[in-house]
Amino acid sequence: MDKDLEKRIEELSARCERSSLVTATGFLTMPEQAEVAAWAKRLGDVTLHLNGGSAACERKCAFFLPYYMTDADFDPAEHIRALRVTAYFGEPTHRDYMGAALGLGIRREWIGDFWVNGDTATIFCLPTVEKLLTDELTQVGRCTVKTVPIALAEVQAPERKTRKRTFTVKSLRLDAVAGNMFGLSRTAAAELIRAGAVQLNYVQCLHVDAPISQGDVISIHGRGKGAVTALGGQSRKDRTFLETEIYL
Repeated sequence: MDKDLEKRIEELSARCERSSLVTATGFLTMPEQAEVAAWAKRLGDVTLHLNGGSAACERKCAFFLPYYMTDADFDPAEHIRALRVTAYFGEPTHRDYMGAALGLGIRREWIGDFWVNGDTATIFCLPTVEKLLTDELTQVGRCTVKTVPIALAEVQAPERKTRKRTFTVKSLRLDAVAGNMFGLSRTAAAELIRAGAVQLNYVQCLHVDAPISQGDVISIHGRGKGAVTALGGQSRKDRTFLETEIYL
């Protein structure tokens, strides 16, 4: 884990425990979330809660909850805002929206996911920059835009496009599953794993025999990313059926 991030979450966790108040990071990447989740396993009376404003968000803040709170008690609307941006006479890209927001002097960790759908977009952000974005985000790319706050409950998650792939493996280990998911031989998959090109649940994994479970996300640099959606029964040859989805 990055030393600055580790120091930050240690401070936030300790502050939460001392004050009995919720503390939080900015928006984290998925690898950072995985690292924080692994670190948080040793927490005492403090609970880690990851939230980006919607269950479909990739970037999420790490919230530290005091002893009297559970995940069910947490209200994301108190800590995360959503904005709807409407473009006129054009359809800006994700890069256009990112560039426009950062051009206002906003740091990347202060804003979460950008969901772009034609001439509209949804932006998740911290409350501290909501007014700045609402007032100043008026131009994205070559398009004039209007930015307004919306309730998190009104946000509709974009539909993820995937391709299903079903296969069997003799052993639920990373090289076998990754190879089948991305059309590689087990030997080729093992070489990529040893070379550091494979992530398991957003963390680099160098172990070819790492065990795979339902819900695991596997990515190979230059090949793509996908998830194990279901583990089935055994074939007549004692192989395990797997259902996976490759993200398009």
